[in-house]
Amino acid sequence: MPSFSHLHVHTEYSLLDGFSNIKKLVSRVKSMGMDSVAITDHGTMFGVIDFYMAAKEAEVKPIIGLETYVAKRRMSDRDAQQDKHSYHLVLLAENETGYKNLLKIASAAQLEGFYYYPRVDHEFLAAHSEGLIATTSCMSGEVPRTILNKGVEAGREMLDWYYSVFGQDNFFIELQSHNIAELPALNRTLVDLGKRYNARYIATNDVHYVERADARLQDIMLSIQTGSLLSDPNRMRMTGDSYYLRSPEEMAALFPDLPDALSNTLLIAERCNVDLIHKGYHLPQFPVPDGYTAESYLRKLCEEGLVQRYGERAHAPEVRERLDYELKIIHDMGFDAYFLIVWDLCRFSRENNVWYNTRGSGAGSITAYSLQISLIEPLGHQLLFERFLNPNRISMPDIDLDIQDDKRALIMEYCAHKYGSDKVAQIITFGTLGARGAIRDVGRVMDVPLSEVDRVTKAVPAVIPDKPVTIANSLEASDAFRAIRNEAEYMRDLIDTASQMEGVARNAGTHAAGVVITDIPMVEYIPLHRPTSGAEESPIKTVTQFEMKIVDKLGLLKVDFLGLSTLTIMQRACDLINDRHGVNLNLHNIPLDDPDTFESLGRGHTAGVFQLEGNGMTRYIVQMKPKELSHIIAMVALFRPGPMDFIPSYIKRMHNEEKISYRHPSMEKFFCETYGIPIYQEQLMLAAMGLAGYTAADADDFRKAISKKLAAQIEKHKEKFAAGAVANGIEKETALAIFEEWENFARYGFNKSHAADYGVIAVETAYLKTHYTVEYMTALLSVSKSDATKVAFYSADCRSMGIEVLPPDVCSSGWDFTIEDREGEKAAIRFGLGAVKNVGRDPVDLILAARADGPFKDLNDFIRRVDLHRVGKRSLECLIRVGALDCFGPRKAILAVMDSMVSISHSHFKAAESGQMSIFGSAAGVEEDLHLPQGLVLDRREQLEWEKELIGLYVSDHPITPYLPYIRQKVSHLSSELAEAAPQSKVVVAGLVTRLRTLTTKNGNPMAFATIEDLQGPVELVIFPKVWEKFAAFVQMETVLLAEGKVDAASGDPKVLVDVIKPITPDDLTEEILAADRNASNPENSESRSVEMSDEIPFDLPQAASPSVEETDAPPPEPDDWHLAPPPEEFGLFQLKSPPAENNTPQPAIKAPEVIREKAAPSATVDPTSEVIPLKPPAAEAIAKPPVIMAPEFRSPYLSGGSKKNKQLITVTLKSSGEKDRDVRRMRRVHGLLNSFPGEDRYCFLIFEQGRRHLLDFPNDTTAANSELLDKLVELVGSDNVQVEFV
Repeated sequence: MPSFSHLHVHTEYSLLDGFSNIKKLVSRVKSMGMDSVAITDHGTMFGVIDFYMAAKEAEVKPIIGLETYVAKRRMSDRDAQQDKHSYHLVLLAENETGYKNLLKIASAAQLEGFYYYPRVDHEFLAAHSEGLIATTSCMSGEVPRTILNKGVEAGREMLDWYYSVFGQDNFFIELQSHNIAELPALNRTLVDLGKRYNARYIATNDVHYVERADARLQDIMLSIQTGSLLSDPNRMRMTGDSYYLRSPEEMAALFPDLPDALSNTLLIAERCNVDLIHKGYHLPQFPVPDGYTAESYLRKLCEEGLVQRYGERAHAPEVRERLDYELKIIHDMGFDAYFLIVWDLCRFSRENNVWYNTRGSGAGSITAYSLQISLIEPLGHQLLFERFLNPNRISMPDIDLDIQDDKRALIMEYCAHKYGSDKVAQIITFGTLGARGAIRDVGRVMDVPLSEVDRVTKAVPAVIPDKPVTIANSLEASDAFRAIRNEAEYMRDLIDTASQMEGVARNAGTHAAGVVITDIPMVEYIPLHRPTSGAEESPIKTVTQFEMKIVDKLGLLKVDFLGLSTLTIMQRACDLINDRHGVNLNLHNIPLDDPDTFESLGRGHTAGVFQLEGNGMTRYIVQMKPKELSHIIAMVALFRPGPMDFIPSYIKRMHNEEKISYRHPSMEKFFCETYGIPIYQEQLMLAAMGLAGYTAADADDFRKAISKKLAAQIEKHKEKFAAGAVANGIEKETALAIFEEWENFARYGFNKSHAADYGVIAVETAYLKTHYTVEYMTALLSVSKSDATKVAFYSADCRSMGIEVLPPDVCSSGWDFTIEDREGEKAAIRFGLGAVKNVGRDPVDLILAARADGPFKDLNDFIRRVDLHRVGKRSLECLIRVGALDCFGPRKAILAVMDSMVSISHSHFKAAESGQMSIFGSAAGVEEDLHLPQGLVLDRREQLEWEKELIGLYVSDHPITPYLPYIRQKVSHLSSELAEAAPQSKVVVAGLVTRLRTLTTKNGNPMAFATIEDLQGPVELVIFPKVWEKFAAFVQMETVLLAEGKVDAASGDPKVLVDVIKPITPDDLTEEILAADRNASNPENSESRSVEMSDEIPFDLPQAASPSVEETDAPPPEPDDWHLAPPPEEFGLFQLKSPPAENNTPQPAIKAPEVIREKAAPSATVDPTSEVIPLKPPAAEAIAKPPVIMAPEFRSPYLSGGSKKNKQLITVTLKSSGEKDRDVRRMRRVHGLLNSFPGEDRYCFLIFEQGRRHLLDFPNDTTAANSELLDKLVELVGSDNVQVEFV
């Protein structure tokens, strides 16, 4: 006979506190001979239904309870000093009324009383005490804590209150025995106090884990919760290892003098009887017009929709029969209201211009199609209603709606308003510790170095075929992971401990889509929770405490509202198309049979196309060359692990390169659409119906049995299928062979309704991109603006299509990306200010509101029209750094006066607010103009780094731009073209190194993975040990490389297995290369169209107009062979082009830097007493360097020492050759070289022309006087023509 029941038990749903796995708990209860057990988690009822089901299955009586928190004062009080701590109280549901009161207590504690803990107060407890059994709980209970803190008399008063509320029969005094010094005396006091009430006592153990050995794991959970190290002696912890599921014998030994304390637990267990078994469905009542029932109104709507959808075909027999069939099943199953509710949500969406789409099996319903719930016509696609709603299997229908993500909140708000906020809630989810997460958490509390923890987590395989990725499976599958475990004892301990923590619930979240709607206040069915982290802004302010599978079991209506950014992109693109071209496109009229669209996809233009972008998918689409929608639908279904293996065969059969065969001729009509390859679950159902006489409902049962691998069900269907096939003239042996092939269908079968729906969206987005490219890419960039990686990728795609993406500009940009029409040029896309990091909506709105009155005239006008104090210094600085204020002057100069800008702007607006503006519009007494400082020009490399940091890409230039003449001559494939390369084919690629990861193979050899980036996007490089040994010195971050190797696309995305690496340096830009690039004419090379090498140097060099001086001795000789490109036409001797990224147009009241012209004498320019560094010419021949910003070369960049006290001055001596063009080339070459080395040193040119000498100074430019620069100068002009001195 059972002698004890545990009534105070915490499961893992006492998050990061309890460590009792529910199934393990129930199993242990059963094995110890106890026939009942309670669940009393801290403050929540998360695990109640799982616990109930597991206990019932094990034939153990479940007792439903809760350890709630009781506020010290009122549950609405929130004083940090008085209300931070609260008391514990165990509550057990005696009956249905008690259970509903538990739901209300658990909900109110979260929604109304949460302050550090979910709390209720005495008043709320008193109002909801019926049907509940309460205990004094642990030492943190209100009665024990009052006794310990205020004395016995205060404790007696508190007991009086609890007995008055719950009654003598429903309030029990709880006794525990743990290693706590105060506990024995407390127990004696409680026993003495209980005599006054003729109290009944119960023994509990405050169970937090099942086995005693689990104490260490629970201790780790506490450390994870509190963020403490296990080694911290002052951290929160339990007092010993006694909080486990003790046996009845152990409990009896603890309380030998109080045998009733054990038997009373059985008394309570016997009294507690709550039935949580599913009791029908609870659909909201949908209001229908007078004279209609839900059934008749649904039919009316469907009949009207059928005519709208099918036109004259609406009365065709197959259409009518399908609708009548579906409506009958819907009504017989009681789901008329369900369809009306979903129809109403879709109606509201349409009327409010919210784009939506139905995914999943719901797309297979003609009822949903006629109600405009679904986009897909089910008959033409051979979609089956039973795949969505099977009359053999009573379960709630599940229509999943994709809503454009920027308006999802509007639909949820309508839902809450329509049905009542107390009847609508989102659904909770629980994050559990996975393999990597467990290792990270355990490693952190064990104080294992982060680098070591990272190394362990990276060794966990990303995928294990046919198995979940667990630590145990990883040890079997990965030699590297196993080797790490065996390295040291602490590694073994880390991995083994983490393995035991896997699967434990760690935190609560909110489901991305699920919303529950009930007919009466939801708290009557399920407990509610406050919004979890990340869901606070949702218009639905409650979350269920039960997760989705429980909601389904309880028969509650669930609708999925998944925010889909693709729909937002499509709507915005179509709005732009309508505004610019007068063409009204929407989800229902975008052509699905446009040849140009499929041709574009076949060429690999998939970036930004729904479901089809990504290198792996693109590679297959290029090979496929799709011609119609069905091909795209098949690819959506096939491009997944498992079925992906069939893609090559599908493509070959599609192009008649592989024979199509069927095991039996009658299979052809079911599988010919997919060239004999079974892809869709609907195909399996149709084949079972056609070959073996299954009904549609039975065929869906068959489909489910195979998909879920239900062995017993599969065996029954095997016999049934064989018998039915034989009856239809198929040999039994053939029938069994067909069935055995289908048994593997679970691995690759896909829902065709879902594939068809997403295939349609894919083709529609491809159509928009093909025919309205600028509009689509603008919408795509706008929606993606918060993801810098996507912005960079899509901007590169724009460039590849010849669309310029202009940098952000406060004079032109909006919050989103916008289209700029340019006279005589192709429309461009202007960067949105919302895509700049650290710039929020409010600062941008201030700028746009000011600009609404007209364009900004200059910087001072900007300062006085935009309140920069409200914009904020951080936002303003980021806008300046990214170039959004380049229209007003150089970035570095504007940055230098930023504080003054804010100050002047603030003073101006304060004067305006206080009425100190004069009649002429200026601020009396505070008006002043801002002048930009002279000589501050930003280093171009730093400018590019700012752009990369703040908007994710180089927008004014790209570090590889200088090397494009060489790259265009040498590479075989751009990044966007690799998907088209044949596997194992030789390729040559080039780009800037943006990521580098080195590792050691199991043989101890180093290798590397690198990512290089060209103008089109990234290229992944795999550098194996032998190649890495040769070329490791060349592979450094931010360097430009040429890589030769073989294409590997086995894992989906193409990678290059590298054979040879070559750093690209200025020396590679020979005259032959430059000439070949100029002469090249390849209109299909989109990269060469979008980026042109200029013969003009983008730097402002002043014209040499210094006064002449007396003749001097001839200057030192110079090398004669310059290998320079021809100069631009109509140039003065030293007049060169200004940089495009810096606007040098004079602005009112802002003085531009002046050119310094000074008369030079030998003693003034080069002091004979100064230390001069002698230089020797190198043996290498001088090579021309393109005069633009250069990326860092393969070796570490030389920078002028920041620690030196004195700056250096480089003087370069040049003489006129008498040939104007040649002299200009020389000048540009030397100037470009000096400016390509960022630093703080100065330089000047000493020029000899017609017997006279001129000193040309550059006050706005700096360089770095290091050995590399000086070597290159010597290569160009000779050692005697370069002098360096300290200044």
